[in-house]
Amino acid sequence: IPVGAAAAIAAAFNTPLAAVLFSLEEIMGDLHAPVMGAVVLASATAWMVLRMLLGNHPLFKVPQYQLVSPAEFAVYAVLGVAGGLVSVAFTKLLLGMRARFLRFPQNTVWFQPVAGGLLVGVVGWFVPQVLGVGYGFVGDALNGNMAFKMMLLLVVLKLLTVTTSYASGNAGGIFGPALFIGAMLGGTVGTVAHRLFPAYTATPGAYALVGMGAAFAGIVRAPMTSVLMIFEMTQDYAVIVPLMIANLVSLFIASRLQHEPIYEALAVQDGIHLPTSETRRRYGQRQVRKVMQTASQLLPAENTVREALERVRSSASRTWLVTDRRGVIGVVNLAKLEQERAEGADKKVGDLVDALAFPHVHSDQGLDLALERMGANQIEILPVVSRADVHKLEGIVTLRDVLDAYGVT
Repeated sequence: IPVGAAAAIAAAFNTPLAAVLFSLEEIMGDLHAPVMGAVVLASATAWMVLRMLLGNHPLFKVPQYQLVSPAEFAVYAVLGVAGGLVSVAFTKLLLGMRARFLRFPQNTVWFQPVAGGLLVGVVGWFVPQVLGVGYGFVGDALNGNMAFKMMLLLVVLKLLTVTTSYASGNAGGIFGPALFIGAMLGGTVGTVAHRLFPAYTATPGAYALVGMGAAFAGIVRAPMTSVLMIFEMTQDYAVIVPLMIANLVSLFIASRLQHEPIYEALAVQDGIHLPTSETRRRYGQRQVRKVMQTASQLLPAENTVREALERVRSSASRTWLVTDRRGVIGVVNLAKLEQERAEGADKKVGDLVDALAFPHVHSDQGLDLALERMGANQIEILPVVSRADVHKLEGIVTLRDVLDAYGVT
């Protein structure tokens, strides 16, 4: 995955160095990962093929950047604040809309892309600049050839159309839209700053360039990749310091207001839980896979609370897993069922759980984490699920199994 990502990014954006850094910084989370050699080779090879076919030209042609006054650094910090807020808006809007689409009934899946495409089409009918990747318009903003009102309008409309398109199941993307929105945002801030302080600020195009990096850093959470990518796309080294200032501010604000990075949140919405560096460090210690067993305490989501109570009371186990056609979707215990019976014994068991966020563990996680989650949710059984599909049940781990593993009788 990191090798393929490096090759694709190097070819798509003509940024071989940024491709390597992104694969190691974001995908692997380790700049000294063992795959570094393969990542470098893939990126260099993809870039060589690109250069042979299309020539060695930067993605955007921009005028030479110059710092007009040291006071500009304050304006770039303000741009970083704006970039961070827009990044948070993009992430929350995308995740919120996507979560809503995922909760719609299964029989509406075919219609969801139609609804998203219809909205994008209507907006594009009146403002065609929002359609496509829009690199031509980004180039206009970088060279100061776009009107202030149009750039401000495109920040809002691109934010809406991209998130709607992506959430509804259509093509959307994150890399390209982040650069587009950032350029329009930077051009907007730069236009305002240049009108207020013409003698102390550069042209709006310089701010559009820095805005691209600020939005990318806030959305993707890869600040160093952002700096290197903007440099490679424009081949202008002089913009590095303003980029670093805006990126740092944008990253700080985005990480404070949206704790979970966008790629991790999207994976979780799809039921994919990737291992963290902490999980890797725990490898070889007491792990769930060593004590997990086959699941037997299963309750169909279609069962009513009354039916579920009859099954649970006749069993020695007081905790049961709730399943539907997707697999496991939650955990209920006897206390929860008895509490819900007072409100409505005919309620479906599936309505008592949250299929997107329910207590579980993965087979490579530690028993200490399993014990912690059992205590937090007051349950005696945890489902062990696949990292590639949170609903795919691999087994269960019980409180008794965990205590036995620690020698507690």
